[in-house]
Amino acid sequence: MRISAILTLFLYYACSFAMSNEPKPIQTFVIPHSHMDVGWVYTIQESMHAYAANVYTSVIDELSKDKRRKFIAVEQEFFRLWWDTVATGTHKKQVRRLVKEGRFEFIIGGQVMHDEAVTDLDDEILQMTEGHGFLYETFGVRPQFSWHIDPFGASATTPVLFALAGFNAHLISRIDYDLKDTMQKNKKLQFVWRGSPSLKVQQQEIFTHTMDQFSYCTPSHLPFSNSSGFYWNGVALFPDPPKDGVYPNMSLPVTKKTVHAYAQTMVENIKQRATWFRTNHVLWPWGCDKQFYNSSVQFNNMDPLMDYINQNSKEFGVTVQYATLSEYFQALHQSNLTWEVRGREDFLPYSSESHLAWTGFYASRNVLKGVARWASSKLHATETLFSRYRVSFPDGPVAKDWALAKLRALRWAVSEVQHHDAITGTESPKVADMYIEHLSQAMMGVDEVLAALFLLPHDLGTPDILGTNYRRKGSHQPLEQHIIVYNPLAWNITTFINVTVTFPMATVFDDNGQPVPAQIQRSAESNETFDLFIVVELGGLQHRKYLIKFSQKPCSGGPKGGFTYVAKAVVFERRRVKDWSKTGKRLLPVLNECYKLLFDQDTNLLHSITDCLKKRTVAVTQDFWEYQANQARAEALSDNYIFTATGFAVRAYEAVGMEIVPGKIVSEIRQYFYREEGDKEYSYSITTRVPEGFKSRLLCHRLEQTYSLGPLAVNTEVTLRTSTALKNNRTLYTDDNGYQMMKRTYRKFSNNTVARNYYPMVRAAYIEDDLSRLVLLSDRAHGVSSQANGQIEVMLHRRLWSNLPWDLGYNLTLNDSSVVRPTLWMVLGSVNATSRLYQREAILLQHRPVVMPIDQPQKAWLQKEPRGRSLVQPVVLPPNLHLLSLSIPGWNYNSQDSLHLSDIDSGEDLRSKPDYDRVLLRIMHLFEDGEDPDLAKPVSINLKEVLKGIGEVRALEERSLTGTWDITSLQRWKWNTANNLETKNKKWSTSGLEAFNVTISPKEIRTFFVHFSSISF
Repeated sequence: MRISAILTLFLYYACSFAMSNEPKPIQTFVIPHSHMDVGWVYTIQESMHAYAANVYTSVIDELSKDKRRKFIAVEQEFFRLWWDTVATGTHKKQVRRLVKEGRFEFIIGGQVMHDEAVTDLDDEILQMTEGHGFLYETFGVRPQFSWHIDPFGASATTPVLFALAGFNAHLISRIDYDLKDTMQKNKKLQFVWRGSPSLKVQQQEIFTHTMDQFSYCTPSHLPFSNSSGFYWNGVALFPDPPKDGVYPNMSLPVTKKTVHAYAQTMVENIKQRATWFRTNHVLWPWGCDKQFYNSSVQFNNMDPLMDYINQNSKEFGVTVQYATLSEYFQALHQSNLTWEVRGREDFLPYSSESHLAWTGFYASRNVLKGVARWASSKLHATETLFSRYRVSFPDGPVAKDWALAKLRALRWAVSEVQHHDAITGTESPKVADMYIEHLSQAMMGVDEVLAALFLLPHDLGTPDILGTNYRRKGSHQPLEQHIIVYNPLAWNITTFINVTVTFPMATVFDDNGQPVPAQIQRSAESNETFDLFIVVELGGLQHRKYLIKFSQKPCSGGPKGGFTYVAKAVVFERRRVKDWSKTGKRLLPVLNECYKLLFDQDTNLLHSITDCLKKRTVAVTQDFWEYQANQARAEALSDNYIFTATGFAVRAYEAVGMEIVPGKIVSEIRQYFYREEGDKEYSYSITTRVPEGFKSRLLCHRLEQTYSLGPLAVNTEVTLRTSTALKNNRTLYTDDNGYQMMKRTYRKFSNNTVARNYYPMVRAAYIEDDLSRLVLLSDRAHGVSSQANGQIEVMLHRRLWSNLPWDLGYNLTLNDSSVVRPTLWMVLGSVNATSRLYQREAILLQHRPVVMPIDQPQKAWLQKEPRGRSLVQPVVLPPNLHLLSLSIPGWNYNSQDSLHLSDIDSGEDLRSKPDYDRVLLRIMHLFEDGEDPDLAKPVSINLKEVLKGIGEVRALEERSLTGTWDITSLQRWKWNTANNLETKNKKWSTSGLEAFNVTISPKEIRTFFVHFSSISF
């Protein structure tokens, strides 16, 4: 008996051990999704009509039929259009229920899946804030995971922003093909990313999943079916969906006859993917571009297939389940593994094969990139002005609903163009035109808001900015024009603006009637117009009115005549390249307090720049070079996306002309580059403006350059090449989305070395050696590289044509015949001196003063009671802090989450009642930790004191980056890493808001809701 009991016990433990050692089936998370480009080949309206609206309508219907089914929604623009224009009341109820059940999950939550290479920090935050605000107000949900499956490379700034927005995990896909292969083999596709070297670990670290070689689509080729793979709904049809619901290329349905073959193919793919990851969980994205527009066909085929696999899970070694992305990441988080840490390295540039470098789009569609940045700048200026107006004059005559609607239209347009096939320039021409039309129309609306805020009386007791009771003077009086100049930054500035006029002489007066220093000269672009440069001094968030009096003759001077200097051009003889045998002998200086520039009269090119502070001269020359593309059959050709350098760049001109306009406010050097030495019209130009430092008030350390290029010859890619004596060893530094600088070491490849050493430049790039640094600052995104020692070249414009069927079929050949006029500012100095300057200068370039003419030149009017100057109190931050945002979002949700959810459950229509009293404030520290001994330190400010120029701060709430989380309740997931296991349970906390005091550390972005005390008149 005893032996029997022992034997039974032995058998029990033996069986238990055997069972415990049986391999567990692979747990597969099948995530239904549809990748819907907000643009690309088809316009948004075409996509909505052909398939996008049907995605949401059919998915919602199908999810309601079976509780196992799930779906993730990514791009909010299409969803919001569907919600506002297509969805029925029944659909909206179904969506709310499915969201509550966790079966319809919003991922990323921004308006678009933004590009990561050429987008600016401001605009990435804007598009996320717009989407997140809508989702939280409407559904009470806050996205916590990303799905960045299609941007062409991955920035280190993006995971930082997602972490600051409250995300728990990040997902990327497109990284260098060879790097992905290595990561797959070593099971290192997943890691914890700390993208900023300055932020605290707890603030920024985020678990990151890199998709394997199959990316975001399921296998498209099945040996027993056609090329649609697991996409039983076929291919979307444009312009109209088929009335019978039968789409081309629909796969064989799942039947008793085909189910095993489908199951074998799916299981083999799952098992292959499982070998590349550390856990027993496989993310299996079920979807691709333009899918689920006929989702009944999709689910009705996948349901029996999944049932068959699960019924035979022991045989297959796999289980499958419909899942949302959050369920997959929850399973990983619960695995409690320890993950490797990735630092500030990014995944740029991106190559999909050795000969396919996706670096061309950094410069594609230069005009669109410029308009997008201009629109963003105008939006920022109007947001700050409207916020100030609403606080100071809540009952003023500018209709708040009207103004907010105009602002929301521009927010939508600027958000939309951040899409990864929009600002990248990788769309078809009609879609590029659509983006520009949306931006232009929305900017016109915002111009109306600016005019109203400037011109209408703020209350019944205050006259408008032009004063009242005018009457015309006699006919002999000169013509006059009024302009308003607004500083949208929270810094005091002294700078010059340029107003184009049609008179050869003008004098300028400020709003106190005092003469203002000015300079007038004939415009470089036209013989019919003149450039009027005006020195302006403005406090933070201040605007001033200026009066311009025109004349056909120079003024005799004195107080009544003003202080306008008439500058005239000196024209130099055109120089041919082939005659450059003797150079450097006749050098012409142009000086200000910071620099001495020498121009070579034998070449008409820049020769050198002397840094007057350090008394160091650096040889510097600038000219245009071009890569000649698509000249012969090759493995790859240049197109919207790809840059393929089939050889070295060649000089783009044969002769150079030059004019110099010496001035007292600014001296201007105009260089004209002629493709053929006998051409009458130049092909390229550089206009360099050297501030003369009027009475030492103008900052003299930046050289402002504007270029003109185009129309280009077909299949040319043109660069501005700046060659210097700096010993940088081809090492370059470029910015990541305007947030941080990245070191770019030159790398040699067996193929395509030139193109694979190009990087995106959103705001800044520089080269340096031990003594000096040369910085270039940009008003839009470009591609940039250092192809030789001491050299930095910026790709400014591209025009391409190829016969590749794919390019022709989608009209993606980039036959861009436009003329482009980008601007770069150049700063030269010691490493220490430029470190203090370039971040701030980049923002000054991005947010230049807004100049608004408020009338046309006309005969003078007389004001009965002249008004004295009455400026609002400035809002000024320390020089290392930047006012990133000051706006009235209008989202109407309770800051307390439980109360907001209660409001939603009550059925209250929150969107119809915008909140005009809550102001969104973001402040950013510009410097990296250790970048400067003084400016790179934490800064403490009192927000009540800083904002008193706007109004009296009553209350302050600190929020997550997009505003939807109270920072005190935000607790993101902690992930185990080898070097922070001991701190994994420590909660990150920001400094408190006692007495409105805030400390902002290097590279921090702090976000607040500000409530001001009511003002009554």
